[in-house]
Amino acid sequence: MTGQDRALEQYILDHIDPEDKLLAELNRLTNIKMLHPRMLSGHLQGKILRMLSMMIKPKRVLEIGTYTGYSAICLAQGMPEDGHLHTIEINDEIIDIPLKYFKQYGLNTRITLHVGDARHIIPNLSETFDLVFLDGEKSEYLDYYNLVLKKIVPGGFILADNVLWDGKVLSDEASNDYFTKGIKAFNDFIRNDIQVEKVILPVRDGLMILRKK
Repeated sequence: MTGQDRALEQYILDHIDPEDKLLAELNRLTNIKMLHPRMLSGHLQGKILRMLSMMIKPKRVLEIGTYTGYSAICLAQGMPEDGHLHTIEINDEIIDIPLKYFKQYGLNTRITLHVGDARHIIPNLSETFDLVFLDGEKSEYLDYYNLVLKKIVPGGFILADNVLWDGKVLSDEASNDYFTKGIKAFNDFIRNDIQVEKVILPVRDGLMILRKK
């Protein structure tokens, strides 16, 4: 990121609603204790997720990749009062963190945390969804997409994070770079998929918005 890019990012942060106290605490905790804190959605993207959720007004939301719970909280804050969010996290060693903050926000009855491989959990979810947020293993994005599309209502939305993958989508990936291969395969598939409308926002690491026709 260039100096101008950093200055523009700070300008944006200075001109949007501030991060609330608990999310700021979760942000700081993640950066101190977690191995890959860049996986956190963070202030700007969190505000975007909350705003999109408020615009869509989803009754049922599915998130793939809970991490420390920041994005789930933002999405849940935008849902109607009778909405419910299912979130899936494969790492059972970190789930105490999101569960703690879900409870502190009073969202523990409106968020269900599933632990395990999303590819095994999704087929067993009996609900349909108005909104899905993909932020799990990048090498598995296309697997997630094929599983969730049939569970999304017509007119429903999918948000896919990290679709620009730090610019790596522009270059040839190494043979063992499965994350980049997964993102590029997902993007290429979506480009030709007539079942959905799609657009990419160059926010942070790239946020794709899909609408099921």
